Amino acid sequence: MQNQPKKEKGNLYIVATPIGNLKDMTIRAIEVLKEVHLVAAEDTRRARILLAAYEISTSVTSLFEHNEEHKSAFLIASLLEGKDIAYITDAGTPGVSDPGYILIRHAIDAGIRVVPIPGASAVIAGLSASGVPAGSFVFDGFIPSAPAKRKRYFAGLINETRPVVLFESPRRLLSSLTDMRAVLGDRQVVLLRELTKLFEEIMRGSITDLLEHHSIRSVKGEITLIVTPDRAKNMATAPEPADIRALFNEITAEGGCSNRDAVRSLSRKLNVPRQQIYNSVFGKGSDK
Repeated sequence: MQNQPKKEKGNLYIVATPIGNLKDMTIRAIEVLKEVHLVAAEDTRRARILLAAYEISTSVTSLFEHNEEHKSAFLIASLLEGKDIAYITDAGTPGVSDPGYILIRHAIDAGIRVVPIPGASAVIAGLSASGVPAGSFVFDGFIPSAPAKRKRYFAGLINETRPVVLFESPRRLLSSLTDMRAVLGDRQVVLLRELTKLFEEIMRGSITDLLEHHSIRSVKGEITLIVTPDRAKNMATAPEPADIRALFNEITAEGGCSNRDAVRSLSRKLNVPRQQIYNSVFGKGSDK
């Protein structure tokens, strides 16, 4: 634009991109990618396909795991000159099991404004369709690839009382599920494959069910796993109705909090279904 003073510093936009279906691109993401001076991308070839689909002609440069430290210095210099830059990874949100952390950290240290542009997420999409209570959950990225580390990792989940969302490679899926069953027992799991894509598939059942499923041995594509807590441990540590009522009364005693909001808050805090809170406070079958 003409006759406008040059900005002291540019903005770094962290732009989430579709995890599969290109139509999951947000309007705001499209606008940002069109308006910035430069798009930095984990894979420039994939980025250009995405940009072409939305008629975005912004210049593209690469920033991936092995050049992030070096390339970040160049991008920070451009941002300090007043240029706006967007960063995208192959799919989903940069910095979440993807490159981007180093660039973002350098930008923060340089006093540059970092602007998140949210979008599709395999974690949230998977949880939303899983049928697993997700008021509170753990996301732990990719399962360790080395067998010994993988087993130690699963051992660390034995006492976890929240659902755990994980990513896994198709070629290691069988080994990971086998080790998971050996360490955690035959937990209930949800396997989500190729989310939002043409061959999207969701499998629910015990680990044994999945291992015996006819298609598991030839599975391809991006894998998201949701591992449910040990039911026996959860039942052993579940709060008593009297304790739930006491906590509910504490929350509502000061006023300014509706019953519904109090139930929602307790459900998240205690990691129990909302109906259990209603039953404990108002009696079985209540939903006030």
